[in-house]
Formats: sequence, C-alpha cells, structure tokens
Amino acid sequence: MRTEKVMYFTEKEEDFANLLIGIGTKRNVAKVLVFLANIPEATSREIERSTDLRQPEVSIAMKCLIDLGWIRSRESKAESKGRPVKIYKLAKPITEILDSIEKKKEKEANNQLAHIQKLRDYLR
Repeated sequence: MRTEKVMYFTEKEEDFANLLIGIGTKRNVAKVLVFLANIPEATSREIERSTDLRQPEVSIAMKCLIDLGWIRSRESKAESKGRPVKIYKLAKPITEILDSIEKKKEKEANNQLAHIQKLRDYLR
C-alpha cells in the first residue's frame, strides 16, 4: 500500500477562491487556480483530492484555464502500466492572471456603463 499526502485549502485560500467566485469566476476554475497558485505543479489526481472536485469538474476547469493561457500541462510516464499522467502548472504568475481578470472586468463594467448612458439618451 502506498501513502499519499493530501493538501487542503487554508482559510486564506478558501477566501481567495470565494473572492474569485464573487467576481464571476466559475467555482471549479477558481478552486483549481488558487490551488495551482500555491504549488509548483500537480497532477490532475492531486488537484481532485485537494480541491474536493470530481475528475470531470477538474477536466472542464483545466480546459478553460488552458484556453485562457493561464495553465500549462505536460505528460509524465505513469508509475505502473497505463496512461501517462498529466501534470499542470501555472503558465503565468498569479499576479499577471489577476491583472488579466481586472482588465476583463473593467472592460465589462465600462461596457455596461455605456449601455446605461445609451438608455439615458433614449429618455431625452
């Protein structure tokens, strides 16, 4: 039998994930992002266990994060026969990722304010 070390979110990491969720980041994406921001790299199995997400939820979150260019993956030979194991890590520092999120939210807010101004213009 082999032993594994399972990491869990601290209160600070839970708060960080909840803040990301609060600004519109999907729950699973936020949890994976926070987890990978605090370790150099992890397998999808480690991510599943540490974030308390199921395999399909992790896969969907990874696809989203890879599409955004925030996560990189590589394959490593499995310890036993079978499929290679995917290992994930952040492609950019978390501060750059937060900058990207900030710019996106700023653009969304400005767009909504412009729509509100157009609504006001219709009333004149």
